[in-house]
Amino acid sequence: MGILDAFKKKDDSKKSNNPMDPANMGFMQRMAMKKLEKMSPEEREALMKKVMTPDNIQKNKADILKTLEQMKKSGQMNDHQIFEAKKRLGLL
Repeated sequence: MGILDAFKKKDDSKKSNNPMDPANMGFMQRMAMKKLEKMSPEEREALMKKVMTPDNIQKNKADILKTLEQMKKSGQMNDHQIFEAKKRLGLL
């Protein structure tokens, strides 16, 4: 690595469209993801109950729908799974 390598533009061609790919996450997001993976199932469930309140869901509705569409395009979810997720989140 030379001295001038720090000033080169970053190559975005390596990044995928998957928002869960660590290459697409910032430093804080990667750190939060690692912490979430290390949590016990009970802690994770308590955190999700706190985060997934109806107010937060409605406030972030556009982002949630965009993420569901990306998951459909990448093949992570099918139409039925997306329908169930929307129904459970109250987005229908």
